Amino acid sequence: MRGKLGLIVGLGIGYVLGTRAGRARYEQLKAQAEKVWELDAVQKQVGKAKDFAQQSAMTIPRVAWDGLTKVAKAAAETSGSAEDKAEAAAGEAKTAARKTKTAVSEAKKAAD
Repeated sequence: MRGKLGLIVGLGIGYVLGTRAGRARYEQLKAQAEKVWELDAVQKQVGKAKDFAQQSAMTIPRVAWDGLTKVAKAAAETSGSAEDKAEAAAGEAKTAARKTKTAVSEAKKAAD
């Protein structure tokens, strides 16, 4: 919630300042932003972010899907009461959450 409020306030301030500054100032700020974007250090970080996104796009959904299927299988295959089934599914869900967290951490390390 705090981040959303900050975003809204920032957008509001940007809008007010932008409307007062006019088109010429906008073009000047745009040119400066483009210069910063083209810096080697910025492009290096962009490359890291792209690599991370590609690795995460392949790894994390697969791990999450495997966990989800194990949770469903545990609930379906466990005999006994509904509580027993829920407990088995909860155990698998915890394991799946740990594996997903590990996959995210590994993807972050690989991106660095």
